[in-house]
Amino acid sequence: MKVLVLGAGVTGLAAAYLLARDGHAVTVLDRRSGVALESSHANGGQLSYSYVAPLAGPGVVGKLPGWLLDRDSPVRFRPRLDPAQWAWGARFLSACNAETADRTTRRLLRLSFLSRDLTRAAIAEEAIDCAFRHAGKLVVHSDPAGFDAARRLLDYQRSLGSEQEALSREECLSAEPSLAGIAHRLTGGILTRGEDAAECRLFCAGLEAAMRGGNLGVAFRFGTEVRQILAVGGRVIGVQTGAGVEEAEAVVMAMGAGSTRLLAPLGLRPPLYPLKGYSLTLPILADGAAPRISVTDFARKVVYARLGGGLRVAGMADLVGYDTGFDLSRLDLLVRQAREAFPEATDWRTLNPWAGLRPATPTGLPVLGPAPGLPNLHLNIGHGALGFTLAMGSARVVADLLAGRAPPIPMEGFAA
Repeated sequence: MKVLVLGAGVTGLAAAYLLARDGHAVTVLDRRSGVALESSHANGGQLSYSYVAPLAGPGVVGKLPGWLLDRDSPVRFRPRLDPAQWAWGARFLSACNAETADRTTRRLLRLSFLSRDLTRAAIAEEAIDCAFRHAGKLVVHSDPAGFDAARRLLDYQRSLGSEQEALSREECLSAEPSLAGIAHRLTGGILTRGEDAAECRLFCAGLEAAMRGGNLGVAFRFGTEVRQILAVGGRVIGVQTGAGVEEAEAVVMAMGAGSTRLLAPLGLRPPLYPLKGYSLTLPILADGAAPRISVTDFARKVVYARLGGGLRVAGMADLVGYDTGFDLSRLDLLVRQAREAFPEATDWRTLNPWAGLRPATPTGLPVLGPAPGLPNLHLNIGHGALGFTLAMGSARVVADLLAGRAPPIPMEGFAA
């Protein structure tokens, strides 16, 4: 089958890779000059298979007033004359309850565990050099109440297949000595030994190389802007680009936050809105002063991952529309927090700042599978901050559904 994949980020490339391995004739279209030049370019680098709880949790509503009033909050909301922003916000608030969060977590864990196995297999089989390592992940807590709540969830997480352990402050420092700079803030932490870390951009480049070589024969059309998805009689027949029409028997939409402008003319309005995030990539100049375990600061919503010779620092969730520019106050906050945590890791002169738009749904569940009324248009969107973590699992689901096979996980909650 001739399949067009729209988007050369990690979710689009993962789908193209598995579709090509299924024997389809695949073409990837992207407006940029290469792979992973938008949201997949410099993300947090943590492959967080066991820690997938959604942002919309039962404790969020109580924290929102403080978040919105605090200039150093991990979440920022800039009201816009955009009905989609307000509708997304209302649905997000309605998802901030224990029942919805529990249901979402269970579904995301099934998808993330599937993705873990497929990601590791692809890296091994294709010999992808992407700074991949079994890093483990330590979520550190500064609030005793928050740490107690996390400890109470350990048995529940274990029942879902996620092996985690609670560490005291002293045990956190023993597991990761470089945390000494914030020892005074630590109450304890939750350690997950089975998590990975990798450079998403290099993983994407490795998938591209694998698809260009061998017998997969995937075609890439970079610098190609898709202007319209063409549909006739309840089926998609191709896309209109700036260079003409590209015909197809099936289309996979994997354009992240940019998907909505092409879906709306078809009457499709998935609950998707961008959450802007920032990252720094710092050269590690003092090896022992940078973390070896991936670290997440739970209160500040900042993640740290060692990627080769660099330290990736990422965070923020800003509901500010489609603006991809740098907010210098947010970058300054990220630098201050990283410098407090690991002051001797680098000289703080080379920051390599980046900003990207995470395509998020209110519940945190991505939208996967055939679009309503257009069975050969397959959606692969809405992964939020878990795009790298969920990419290969989502690709398997989409490839199976496109081929008419039953997917390996239940589709309830994911279907468009």
